[in-house]
Amino acid sequence: MGIFGRSRDAPRKEHRNAPSKEMQEFIRGIDVDFLGNSNSGVQVDELRALQTSAVYACVKILAETVASLPLHLYKKGKNGKNETAEQHPLYSCLYEMPNEEMTSFEFREMMMTSLLLWGNAYARKICKNGHVTELWYLKPNLMTIERDMQTGVLKYIYSDDITNQTIVYKPDQVFHIKSLSLDGVMGLSPIAQAREAIGLSLATEEYGAKFFGNGARPGGVLEHPGILKDPKKLRESWNQVYQGTRNSHKVAVLEEGMKYHTIGIAPEDAQFLETRKYQVNEICRIFRVPPHLVGDLERATFSNIEHQSIEFVQHTIRPWLVRWEQSISRSLLNESERLLYFCKFNVDGLMRGDYKSRMEGYAVGRQNGWLSINDIRRLEDMPLVPAEKGGDDYLVNGNMISASTPIKKEGGESEGK
Repeated sequence: MGIFGRSRDAPRKEHRNAPSKEMQEFIRGIDVDFLGNSNSGVQVDELRALQTSAVYACVKILAETVASLPLHLYKKGKNGKNETAEQHPLYSCLYEMPNEEMTSFEFREMMMTSLLLWGNAYARKICKNGHVTELWYLKPNLMTIERDMQTGVLKYIYSDDITNQTIVYKPDQVFHIKSLSLDGVMGLSPIAQAREAIGLSLATEEYGAKFFGNGARPGGVLEHPGILKDPKKLRESWNQVYQGTRNSHKVAVLEEGMKYHTIGIAPEDAQFLETRKYQVNEICRIFRVPPHLVGDLERATFSNIEHQSIEFVQHTIRPWLVRWEQSISRSLLNESERLLYFCKFNVDGLMRGDYKSRMEGYAVGRQNGWLSINDIRRLEDMPLVPAEKGGDDYLVNGNMISASTPIKKEGGESEGK
């Protein structure tokens, strides 16, 4: 049986009259996500969602954080001593300028914005002498991915809105970063998956804007004991004297036994405010952003805000960085280069605690021999001490010795364990 109660193999009939009862029931129960709308009645797409203050703030903080972190290409060395591969063509492409029109910050910010809204980020690769030297941003809403049924190879089909041409790219011509995916080919759009939560937030914003824009609810009521012949004249004279911010806090003079009654916030309006606050936390939950980073300080304290920021780096930023690093290794380095080079974000600045905690940690590392003077100075972005002056020396406490070290007696003989 089909979805309308008939066999899929039954012959189709043309219906020129009104839809049947079954059709009407189906239309009422159809998945609103299929139509691109939400149950709140608000159209929700990636650009529309960005008009929500909470979504905009979450996308902005994530995109700017990833874009601002130093991204270096390293050459693997012996004994774990890795060096920056500044001579490699990809180094300047990642760290300085991916193309002649963008800085590294701008490029990564746009790519992260695409990832956070569409779940996919694309860039056209330009190669010279077998190395990627340029990356040009491609709009994710203009890209579709298909698999060739004969060869099984993916095709990136881009509808260029500038030249009005459709360009087909091979997989090795496109730098593609995916978010959470169900098929390993395309990432899921966070906006599409959280359409209802964002739709509710947009609906409450529209309701509030219309509420204050229309001004249908009066701020107060003048009560007159008798019958007014011209209430319009009384209202205009009252507004002329007391309406507006310039006339606020003036002393009102009531005549003829009139009384003024203020009108408070109705329960449904108070619920509206609570819904607005709840939706901010709901959207922060979608992007895994602590509310205090988007301006919601209701539950933030001096004791927990630092730990929330560190958790933000560990559980929110770090997975995105791993996606970037592994996508760069897979797509921008060839098979032989992956054996020699790797890229890595530097998050030391984000993981710093307060000054006192850092100094205490450095002291422990210095006294127990796993940090040298220069190790500490590198973490604090300070000039290094020359090696001949002890900058690279590792020290340990003198009263700590190995349990197997013989202990010398007064006569010079040593006593074993």
